[in-house]
This record gives sequence, C-alpha cells and structure tokens, in this order.
Amino acid sequence: MFKKVIIVLILGFYPASGSAQQVRPSKSSDIYRDLKTLKHLPKVLYLAAHPDDENTGLLSWLINDQNVETGYLSLTRGDGGQNLLGTEQGAALGLIRTHELLEARKLDGAQQFFTRAIDFGFSKNTTDTFKQWDADSITADVVWVIRQFRPDVIICRFPPTSAAGHGQHAASAVIAEKAFKLAGDKTAFPDQLKYVNAWQPKRVLWNTFRFGAVNTTAENQLKVTVGQYDAQLGMGYGELAGLSRSLHKSQGAGTQSVAGIRTEYFSHVAGEPAKTTLFDGIVKTWTTRGHADIDQSLDKIISDFSFNDPERSLPALLALRKKIMALQDADLKSDKIKSLDRIILSCAGFMGEAVTGQAEAIAGDHLNFRLNVISRATHPVVLENVKWLNQSESFNRKLSRDSLITIDHKIQIPADAALTEPYWLAKPATNAATFSVPSDTLIGLPEAESPLNVLLGLRIGSEKFEVQLPLSFKKLDPVRGDVVEALRIVPALELKFTQPLYLAKENEDLHLSLNVKINSDKQFNKGILDLTYKGERLGGSELKSINGKDFTVDCIIPKNKLAAINSTRVQLDADFVADGVPYHKKQVLIQYPHLPSLQYFAPAAVTVMKGDIQAKVKKVGYIEGAGDFVPEFLRIAGIQVEVLKDEDFYGNPDGSAGNSSRNKLSQYDAIVLGIRANNTEKKLGRWMPFLWSYVKDGGNLVMQYNTNQDATVDQLGMYNFSIANKRVTEENSAVTILNPNHKLLNDPNRITAEDFKGWVQERGAYFPVQWDGAYEPLFEMHDTGEEPLRGSTLYARYGKGNFIYTPLAFFRQLPAGNVGAARLFLNFLSAQKN
Repeated sequence: MFKKVIIVLILGFYPASGSAQQVRPSKSSDIYRDLKTLKHLPKVLYLAAHPDDENTGLLSWLINDQNVETGYLSLTRGDGGQNLLGTEQGAALGLIRTHELLEARKLDGAQQFFTRAIDFGFSKNTTDTFKQWDADSITADVVWVIRQFRPDVIICRFPPTSAAGHGQHAASAVIAEKAFKLAGDKTAFPDQLKYVNAWQPKRVLWNTFRFGAVNTTAENQLKVTVGQYDAQLGMGYGELAGLSRSLHKSQGAGTQSVAGIRTEYFSHVAGEPAKTTLFDGIVKTWTTRGHADIDQSLDKIISDFSFNDPERSLPALLALRKKIMALQDADLKSDKIKSLDRIILSCAGFMGEAVTGQAEAIAGDHLNFRLNVISRATHPVVLENVKWLNQSESFNRKLSRDSLITIDHKIQIPADAALTEPYWLAKPATNAATFSVPSDTLIGLPEAESPLNVLLGLRIGSEKFEVQLPLSFKKLDPVRGDVVEALRIVPALELKFTQPLYLAKENEDLHLSLNVKINSDKQFNKGILDLTYKGERLGGSELKSINGKDFTVDCIIPKNKLAAINSTRVQLDADFVADGVPYHKKQVLIQYPHLPSLQYFAPAAVTVMKGDIQAKVKKVGYIEGAGDFVPEFLRIAGIQVEVLKDEDFYGNPDGSAGNSSRNKLSQYDAIVLGIRANNTEKKLGRWMPFLWSYVKDGGNLVMQYNTNQDATVDQLGMYNFSIANKRVTEENSAVTILNPNHKLLNDPNRITAEDFKGWVQERGAYFPVQWDGAYEPLFEMHDTGEEPLRGSTLYARYGKGNFIYTPLAFFRQLPAGNVGAARLFLNFLSAQKN
C-alpha cells in the first residue's frame, strides 16, 4: 500500500539544498538563469547508482547553457563505500554522501533524488546486485520519481552490461529502462496515482564514456558539445563541473576544473530515437502548449531584465503569476509556480529566518525565537500574518526597503515532535539492501521537509505568498562567521556506551560503562538501567536519584551469563527507565566543515566480542591512512598505539636522519599502515626507507590495502608486487588456507575456516596480482564463477623481520565485532613474537 506522509508537499520536489534554514534572494545571474529555465519546458533526469556517478559536466551544461530543469537520481546514498574523512561507515557514511551531493547540486543547479536502495558494497554483475536489491520495489521508486519530476529525457550513466564496471552501475541501467516503460502505464503501481499522474518520457539515452582503457563512444552516436565558457559564471561548464564534483570529499573525488569544450556521446536505449538533439520531438515552449501569451511575457521579462535592479521585473512577474495560476494543467501549474515564486521573492530581495540561540531542544520545550525578515524592494511587500507552529498572529505590516524587521516570540515545541533524523534512518531497514521509510510519498526526497516551521503570509502587489521558515539555530562562529543550522530535536535522556566495542576475556566478568546524557531541565527521581541480550537481562544498575547532570553508570556482566551465550558476537542493548519513561537511544552527531551538522539516532547498543582472542604485542606504531577503526580496536584490545609522525622518522634536532630514528621505531612490536596510506599520506615516500630498515633489523610491518590511484610510492614492499582492482565481494565465499602450519596462522591464535565465518560486506579489495617469489600467499578465495585469487595476504621475511601485505577488509570486520578477523589480525601483529 502506498502510504501518504502527514506533512509533505506532494505536488513537487524541493530544491537540491533540501530544507534550507533561511530564505535568501538569489544572485542576479541566478535569477536570470531561472527565468530562462522557466521559459523552457523540457526536463532531463540523469540516473545512476551512487553519489559521484553523475556527469557533472553534462549537468552543468544542461542547466546553465540549455536552461533545462535537470535532476540527478542516485539509486543509493553511497552507504557501502569508503570514507577518506573519518571512521563513519554504513548509514553514517550514506548521510555524509547525501549532503555532499546536496552541496554539489547547489553549485551546478541540478535537483537531487534517491531511491530506498542501500549500497551494500561492490558487486560484479546485475545477478549479484538483484540478489540484494528487490528489482520491483526499486523500479517502483524510480517510477515514482519519474511521475513526480516528469522528465522528457532520461539519461543513464551506465549500460546494463559488464562495461559498467560495477553490478550496481549495470543494475541502474536495467531499472531505468524498465521504469521508463512503466511510468506511463496506469496499471503499473496504481497506488501512486492517488498522488501523481502517469507520465511517459520521450526517450532513454545512455551517456557513453571513456573510462581509462574502456571506450564506449562511437562516431555514429548522438554528439553534443559541452564545456562552453559562461560569462555569467566566469568559467566554463567543465570548470564548474570540477568544483561541483570535488565536493564529494568523503570519496576523495577531487576533480580538475578543465576549461574548453568537449564532446559528449549518447546511445539510444528506449523510446523515440533522437537524431540531432537530445530534445528532438519534445514540446519545448509555452507557445507549443497553447500559451503564447506566457511565452511573450517571459520574452519581454528576460529582454528587460536588469542585473543591477532585478526589482524592475516585479510588476511583469506578478502579472505572469496570474496567467500561470489560471492554467488548467494542474501538474504544469504547480511545477512552474514554485519556480516563479522563488524568482519573485528573489527579485524583491526577500530574506527571512526564524532563529534561536541553542542547537538542540526536546519536545515540549519553550524557546525564544527571533524572526528576521527584510525586503530590498520599493515595490510593496506586506507581512500579513505569521503562524508560530500552533499560534497565528496578524501584522499587515509593510516591509520598508532594506530595513530589517525583528519580531521576538516564544514558541513551544510540540510535545509529540519527532526526533530530528533522516527519514530513511528513522526505522530499521526492511532488509539489508532497502531502507524503510515512514511514508512512501517521501521516496525520492534527499531529505524531508522540517515539520517545525514558522509560516509567513506575504502579499506582494495583489499576489499572496506563503513562505516556510524552519525553526533554526544561529550562532556567530569566530572562524566561519554566522552559522545557521536546523534546530535539532533530541530526547530528554540519551545513552551511549563509553566504548564502541568490548572484548570479553574468558572466565572473567565483563566490566562496562555507559554515559547518560541529560538534555532536560526536569529532575528525575530514579532510574533503572537494564542490559539485555535478545530480551534476556544480563546486568544493569538501579539509581536512587538523578541530579540532572550527565553521569556515568558502571555495570558488570557475570562471566557465567556470558559463557552461557553460544555466540562469539554478542549485541547488548541498553534500556534506561527514568521515572517510568524508557530511553534507549544514542545520538550520532556528524560534523565536518563542508557540511551542516548531521544527526540521527541509533539503539543504545554495543557489541561484545566473546572468544579466545590472544595477542603477543604490547606497543604498535600506526601510520594513518583513510579513516578506519583499527587503531581504536587495538587500544580496546589493550595494546598501546602511537600514531607516527615525521619526527618519529627524523630523529636529529636539525631534521636530518640519524640512529635515533631507527631506535625510535625499534620500540614497536609492529608498525601498521592504515588503509590507503599510500594514497593519503604524502610523506610516505621518504618514510619507506626507514620502515624497510626497521623490518631488516627485526621489525614487523603490516600494510593494509591501497589503490593505484594517486599513489605516493610505486614500490610498497621490500620485494616488488603489483596490485589491481581484484576483489572478493562475497563475504561468505570459501577460503582455502594454503599452508595451515604457517606461523601467522597458529600463534597466538589457531586460525581455521571458522575464523572466516560471519564476515560483512566483502572479503577484501585491490588484491595483488603479481609478486616476487620471496612472498608467500596465505589464502586462496574467489567469488562464484571466477578464478581463484591468492593475493589476499602476502608474507615475506626481510632481514631479521617480517613484512605482511593484506588487503582483507579488516577496517570493516573489526568495527562489526568479527572475532575471527580480530584473531587473524592480531596474529599478523604478533609475527615477530612467534
């Protein structure tokens, strides 16, 4: 059943920026572009699988040169990828990448859409992909976006073949063609038709490409010249595309801004073929739709537009609004009136915000808000009324030109206000590859509109407008200046374990702690904390009084209760009942300089690794790569970890190399290189000789996976090996231990096939494919139907020490609490001790 959301504008999608915290006027050049786009009726939907799959150069050209309303539909939010910024994985990474896409769309001007599909990691073909994704439900999502956005042309980034290079890429093309054929069929997904009409695009095209050695372009394909210089932008569209794409910072997708024209190629997929342009046979103008008067009005508005004084266009724009409001075509009217209203507000120089001085609130709170509104127009703009959530107030106050009006008002947050979090994370996923959403009409939206808004009633001339201002937090940052973000609703009480993971030792009680954060001024009389496993209480604590301040609770899980659990991975759930009200959530707050503060809530739970996990090392040096959890895991395991810096390799005060650097490194039982260290640590080239000397003198060097992209050094090991994009994506694939008696597989932990059970997402990636005979491979593994790979771990003696290269995905397995992976990794670290 297609469920309707209670608060959602189902007549159209929001702009790419989502629920902006302020309404601000656009620059004159942007207003001018929007006017030209209002005149052009065609729409384009670009469709691919992941954030960063979009062709930003083509999007920039379509929007700024062709003045065609364009959207990018990414089937996933990039949850299964890797993170160059920090340790976030899974849902947290998907949230980061969602907002990086929104920041990119602010630059290139496209709209942004998503389906419910979860990026479960790399897949090699569509068969693998559709084992995870339900093709029908994802197709329904794409049909919904098509019917909402109403594109005339759909452009796929990838083909449905192996040339796509990724199973999810190819699947996006399969779904696109299927959705194209169903979107205009009234018998397909009929529940959607309660809210939208069927819509049939004219065609589907594949935007062919040259990616490395793969060239899918051909001279007999439809060709379009893009990248032209735009004086209003001060750059070419290829340069703008580079800036837009470089906002995918968590993926390290920094891209050159390339000046000059280039050719894009398109291959026909479905629908009516295009012979000369992307828009062959498509209704392009209002006149063709029978509204020549609207075309004429827009022509005059555009020709008379003043970049120095956009307000001059207001009378003509208001007259145009009356004409569009009179249209009989409800879909066309609702679509275009949104764009026109934004143009009118911008020409009036209108700004509005509703701000308070605190970032967080709980349901039922009373907060002091300040409403700031201003118009820069001499044309009369009247603030008729304000609705403060649950109260309305009449004003009928004319906004004097360039004079800020400030209105203070105390607002009560509704007692039933939902916690602030992304709509797709508010409920547990229906399965491993599909998000669960509270309402089907939210599908497609990058984020839901805030339900907490001040609603302004404005009158400009004789036309009335409603403007929503989300309740926001505003502060002055000494570095960033004004920071305006969404007011975040949080629970009165939050729980969070002091560690993200615990290791339970055999025959010992488990000691753990929780931080209890009090967000409310309310005094709690007493509280009861329960720690449960699958509903069974294993431990907890009772507090006779709570003084209203944050505090920590220490708990013990008896060893006999742990021993009775027949699992090596135990998830403990925490539930705190304060004065009869249960609390069981922890806040996940993500903050990076290029993004707004991002928040969601997860169950207050922790993983306990239960099993025989031994280590012989006490002190480890770590060279950081891209963000991963390994150093934190090692500290939890009781190992001292020191992050190595330049001075650790250059021991003399004058910066020259000396024996002291060798002595410094010799104190470590092992030195570990983080994931992709050769791609992210640009000092590695001058550190490598010291690391080789460390091994030669009896050290143990463990190197995790790297890629060939933007590599710092060409030779990673003391003996040569080369890596390629070879991987094992089936996390449950069979593993053959090549030498069961190898010391790395026997001390301090005896490694067997059991240790490869329960892995998540993948075995590993970027395996070595060729190596010097000095290396010994430890394992053989492969995905179904593929040739066996032996490059998952290479071991070599060098001098008195050991070198290990392992692209196995420990950075995923350790935070997931995989005991077998932990045992194997600690064996690698202990190589010089056995």
